[in-house]
Amino acid sequence: MNKTININLGGIFFHIDEIAYQKLKLYLDAIRRSLSDDPQGRDEILNDIELRIGELLSERIKDQRQVVNQNDIDEITKIMGKPEDYLVDEEIFEDEPIYKTKTSSKKLFRDSDDKFLGGVCSGLAHYIGIDVIWMRIIWLVLLFGFGIGFLIYPILWILIPVAETTAEKLQMKGEPVNISNIERKIREEFEGVTSRVKDGVNDVTSKVKSSQFQSKAKSGIQEIVETLGKIILAILNVFGKFIGALLIFVAAITLIILIIGAFSWGSFGIIGFEGDYLNHSPIFFDFLHRPFFFDSIIPTWLLILFGFLAIAVPFIVLFILGLKIISSNVKSFSTTTKLSLLGIWIISLLGLGIAAANFATRTAYDGVHNQTEELPIIANDTLKIKMIGNDNLSNRKELRREYNSETVYDKDLEKLFSTRINVDIKSTDKTNAFVKIRKESEGKNRLTANNDAEAIEYQFNLNDKNLELNGYFLSDINTKFKDQLIDITINLPVNSLIYLDSSTRTFLDDVDNIQDIHDSDMPKHLYKMTEKGLECLDCDPSIFGNNFKRENEHFNLNIDENGVKLKVNDGVKDAEVKIDENGIIIK
Repeated sequence: MNKTININLGGIFFHIDEIAYQKLKLYLDAIRRSLSDDPQGRDEILNDIELRIGELLSERIKDQRQVVNQNDIDEITKIMGKPEDYLVDEEIFEDEPIYKTKTSSKKLFRDSDDKFLGGVCSGLAHYIGIDVIWMRIIWLVLLFGFGIGFLIYPILWILIPVAETTAEKLQMKGEPVNISNIERKIREEFEGVTSRVKDGVNDVTSKVKSSQFQSKAKSGIQEIVETLGKIILAILNVFGKFIGALLIFVAAITLIILIIGAFSWGSFGIIGFEGDYLNHSPIFFDFLHRPFFFDSIIPTWLLILFGFLAIAVPFIVLFILGLKIISSNVKSFSTTTKLSLLGIWIISLLGLGIAAANFATRTAYDGVHNQTEELPIIANDTLKIKMIGNDNLSNRKELRREYNSETVYDKDLEKLFSTRINVDIKSTDKTNAFVKIRKESEGKNRLTANNDAEAIEYQFNLNDKNLELNGYFLSDINTKFKDQLIDITINLPVNSLIYLDSSTRTFLDDVDNIQDIHDSDMPKHLYKMTEKGLECLDCDPSIFGNNFKRENEHFNLNIDENGVKLKVNDGVKDAEVKIDENGIIIK
């Protein structure tokens, strides 16, 4: 009768008789002594050897109550190899037979040491006996050539277990699982990595094959999820680096532009430079130097500094943030620096806010100044209208394309040259014609607005029934954003005639006329003032409005070599007129 002992071998519990226990202990002690001269990795090698012995014993023990005997130990040591191979004293096992190493057949595992995703390709390559690169090429063909790889690969990932222990890695490559190979494998791992994860087999004998399969499937699914998570994190990391680089680029470009702009604009503002540079600068620079700054309660150079800091501070923060995203070695600002930047930014915003509030109040009220001048024009007289410019003040080739303004010098005084003028023509029941000039402006109060409107400089001239209207007006340089304009209304008695010069094309403002002619088509024609508005006497019907054509279906215009004859079949008496080359009517 032999005594039994309970042991834990590789994480697995066994019942073993005393003689078998002593033999197993001597076997392990002999291996330990053979490795004593090289302590590096000795414990790891012994743990893997015990784990392998535990796996082999668990395959032989079918019942938890079964006891491991001496024959089981002999069979295990035959498989594992002789301790004598490790320079162990021969007297320890001198009564033992010569052991023969039992070769191990290949088993299919996933190779976790050589994996791109799950190690399926490298595991299959070891099992088949080809280089892993060819196996991966085959899978790429299956994935993108036939499309079935997208379905098969995840299934194999779940079903094929990963080679975790040294013994499983040897079995994966078809190498004998013995002490010699275990030692060699572990030494290779120690030379290649600094640490490895150790996982044991727990409760092998207490689990049925179905539970083992479920555990492996669960482990495979978990590994897929973890790998996908790593891939997503890698993509997010790359995207984050891209965002960081983009922040650095945008912030750097903005700061460089701000520095260049601050030095140029700020220097002009500090020294009070007002020369031709600003006169010929683009609209953006003109805007920056003129209306907002010159009439402000805050000096120009200080406003420029406030604007620079209000924009620069956030971009400095973005620049540092981009550096921190790209490199974790970049240090953050100290608390003192953060508070200082925040204070500077708030002060800059307050300064700009005060200037903006002041700027807004300068246009809070509307002011008007009216000027009326009588013209010696009566019924049946002909008035010719022409818009003129000033070559001494502005060298524009065209009098006006659109509403705009520029800085000019009038008698060495800097003034605002504007072409925002509207011309309208209406009838009057008075005997004589007259012109009404309405000047408009904005100001911080009603009185200031009215004074600014009255201060607008505008002139016109009547010379032998030729009315020459200035196509511009002059005003104070600081009134650019005060929405100044001039509305000119020419009031004519009924039956008087008027000829519009081509220069009036861009100044006419919705002039009422019977034929519904568009403003841009009205110049270079003769009109008669009626109670309903102007009536063209020499216009081509093609320029008449659609409403007039629909309402006057029997309208007819006959042109002969002696002039123009207008005939309207609505009971109105025919009118015949002739016009000379200067636009003067010949009756």
